[in-house]
Amino acid sequence: MPARNAARPAHPSQPGPQAWRIEVVVPTGLELLARDELRRLGRAVQLDAASPPGVIGLAYSGDLRRLLDLRLATSLYLVRQMAVPRPRALLGDEHLRRVLADCTTVLALHRPGSFQTLFLSAAGADSAVLGRLKAELAERLGLTLGAEDGDLVLRLRRGPAGMGWELLVRLAPRPLATRPWRVCNLEGALNGPVAQAMVLLSRPRPADVYLNIGCGSATLLIERLLSGPARRAIGCDTSAAALACARANLGAAGLSGRAELQPWDATALPLPTATVDVITGDLPFGHLVGSHAQNLALYPALLAEAARVARPGARCVLLSHEVRLMERLLAGMPAWLVTQVLRVDLGRLVPRIFVLQRGTSTDSA
Repeated sequence: MPARNAARPAHPSQPGPQAWRIEVVVPTGLELLARDELRRLGRAVQLDAASPPGVIGLAYSGDLRRLLDLRLATSLYLVRQMAVPRPRALLGDEHLRRVLADCTTVLALHRPGSFQTLFLSAAGADSAVLGRLKAELAERLGLTLGAEDGDLVLRLRRGPAGMGWELLVRLAPRPLATRPWRVCNLEGALNGPVAQAMVLLSRPRPADVYLNIGCGSATLLIERLLSGPARRAIGCDTSAAALACARANLGAAGLSGRAELQPWDATALPLPTATVDVITGDLPFGHLVGSHAQNLALYPALLAEAARVARPGARCVLLSHEVRLMERLLAGMPAWLVTQVLRVDLGRLVPRIFVLQRGTSTDSA
């Protein structure tokens, strides 16, 4: 058997005259923001005009390592179109060499030893043909087969309009949504790409006094500080366990000295009136945390207190599954102007991101 992860292309950042085909998976509802992030990579990116919900297709002619820094992507895949009538043909020498080339390109993007297992996702993945393909790839690459998941993840699917097949290779041993700084997790913790979207929607500035209410494990707080400096960054939560988790994650992200963690109640903040520039929060959905009955009392108090501490023109970005409750409350609160509402598909739940701006009215209710 060859040495583990031994096969490497000489220059994974040099695809030659043809660009790589890349598929970017994003939370459904955040495609426009993700497209803007991709455009910032410059001329190396040529976005497809249209893609299915939650997916962005593109041609990419730059260094693949740059794609690994995307903050709004859940996962990235290198896409190879295979002009074969059925998967059995992938075992042929020509096609197998192409698949191996893509796999070794991905391995070369990371430190040796980053990949230990291989996993193939496909209809009929347990068939004899695909079993042989998995075994052949694992042996050639010096990997073992993953039972349910793997570091090197491959997907096999029918090509466009049912023509041929497409083989996709994930560009990282873990989804990009799995942030490396997350050493402590809480049930119901916010998805990293969604938190990044909320930060972008808050229009962060270096002079901001930033407040993350109900900070939990500090996902929003960390995403904000990784996006740029703030004059003051505060995370508050009444749960001691949440604050301990937040402290551990801030430390892992190298941000311990740049944020304050406070045991504050978001409905009674010990802050002067009109002193905060940006407020963000992942509000209790009433599922894993809290209940709808509790939210009926919590939400109006929280929105009123946020309006009190917010400066005129301050930005507020809140995530909630209590859509009707939020809409009803905000309709009766002239202090908050609703500038945008984004529907985000998180799988079992489809919450909304409410983007608000503090009006000039002195009335907080």
